[in-house]
Amino acid sequence: MTTKPQLIGFLGLARMLEAGGGLTVLGPQFEARVARDATDAEALLDLSTLIFFTANPDYRNLAFDRQQRALQLRQVYHLAPPANPASLELLVLMAPGDMTSNTPVDCLLEGADINVTLLYVLPDRPLPSPLPDHDVIFVAIGESSANQILLHQLGELPTLTAKPVVNLPDRIALLTRDRVSELLKSVPGAVMPATVMAKRQDLVKVQRREMSLDEIMAGGRFPIIVRPPDSQGGKDLVKVDGVEDLGSYLARLPNDEFYISNFIDYSSRDGQFRKYRVVQVQGRPFGCHLAISSNWMIHYVNANMDASAAKRKEEEDFFARFDDEFAVKHRGSLQSIHEKVGLDYLGIDCAETPDGKLLVFEVDNAAIVHAFDDPALYPYKPAAMRKIFTAFRAMLAGRARG
Repeated sequence: MTTKPQLIGFLGLARMLEAGGGLTVLGPQFEARVARDATDAEALLDLSTLIFFTANPDYRNLAFDRQQRALQLRQVYHLAPPANPASLELLVLMAPGDMTSNTPVDCLLEGADINVTLLYVLPDRPLPSPLPDHDVIFVAIGESSANQILLHQLGELPTLTAKPVVNLPDRIALLTRDRVSELLKSVPGAVMPATVMAKRQDLVKVQRREMSLDEIMAGGRFPIIVRPPDSQGGKDLVKVDGVEDLGSYLARLPNDEFYISNFIDYSSRDGQFRKYRVVQVQGRPFGCHLAISSNWMIHYVNANMDASAAKRKEEEDFFARFDDEFAVKHRGSLQSIHEKVGLDYLGIDCAETPDGKLLVFEVDNAAIVHAFDDPALYPYKPAAMRKIFTAFRAMLAGRARG
């Protein structure tokens, strides 16, 4: 009996790194496997993910090279089976790319009794027929300009399976920043700044005072938020306070187009900014994290939550009161977002305006949700994450049953 090769994957590699195995330790092990067998696609793909984990821009090309070599060899990969007998066969559709390109489904299924098969969708290459065994399909591909073609290709999916599909590709394709701002502008009790794609030449005219922001974006006024398309993790994202700053920003980036939106000050009375990540599973909201910072551009990793017991206590209280406070206060807004976006699984990065409205920054099906935080520092996190994971597993099982 031939054993299927198994991929360690996002979750497994994260746990190995957590246990002390760094790139300098694990990398040579994967390279040695490839040296022994040039067709070891699992080693190549795991090595690519491991390199992406370093977030070192000097290594990105190497990571993409290893990934491309793997996907030329094979589109289908199997994660290690669960410890208990599997009750469900899940097929996950993936896109090539870095850590932001797909929903890290294995993190959401940590400890679940589900067999996971990953199928990478590649440009202009048909999906295999028949598809790998599955009871339900989950589309993990995140929206990006590169992934739009893949999401469009998945229009053939109904001809290849009669099984349920979770997170339909045509709904994911709508998650561009400008489309989402238009889609959600009528959500009651919520604010999402209008976002448009602006051409460089028009922004240069604004910088030269030959055009007003309002001519590019209705109601446009400084300060604005500017970012290149597909910018993730705050890369090249800035707040531009006036035309002088705009000129400096454009001078250092080569892009022909940029997303722009009005900046809304969401600082609290204490001068701190608070950003929430909320996850929706079949429309039910769950608290994922609360990041607190004196900087308006917050990411959980730069909010220094580790260093502040007071911040962690506030986050703990946020989780404890989420169902009775945050979820109740913003119930109408969150339900409307679910209905308008139309995805079974969705992440929402948001805040609250000084007058108590839900301020939506981004909606994203590929947001990273995990249980990697140190339980000694964050003893309240495991239970909060487990609620999300349990709901996610129940959703897949329910859809599979029909």
